Amino acid sequence: MTDVRVRRSTARTAAALFGIAFLAVGVLGFVPGITADYGALRFAGHESGAQLFGVFTVSVLHNLVHLLFGVLGVLASRANGSSRAFLMIGGGVYVLLWVFGLAMDHDSAANFLPMDNADDWLHLGLGVAMIATGIATAAADRARGQYPEPEKQGR
Repeated sequence: MTDVRVRRSTARTAAALFGIAFLAVGVLGFVPGITADYGALRFAGHESGAQLFGVFTVSVLHNLVHLLFGVLGVLASRANGSSRAFLMIGGGVYVLLWVFGLAMDHDSAANFLPMDNADDWLHLGLGVAMIATGIATAAADRARGQYPEPEKQGR
């Protein structure tokens, strides 16, 4: 009897970790004390005065977006291909959010999430990190023989 164990791919692990981090940030955005000026939390819009960790402007909608990305990351981590797609596409979305944040007036109605300068630069860093992780994990998984996905190889 042979013991065939397929190690969890690095892409799946990375997607799960990003997903868990998004879930944590989404939940923390609803915790008074961790979110400064919690009483100023609004559903959406630039009028929300709540700040996660006293730095990043958040709203209920902003927190829900983090929770959604968290759920997507955890669900995507169930397969190699969806994990890489989450990392690459999710990273692209965050780079686009950075561009949007730089292009809009933070005091306008267009700032519906809301975002501030700290959010903008965090979005760039997060987007680049997710894309880089997607590229690096694809290379690592190929080197380990985990690409294409094991379930597509007749297992």
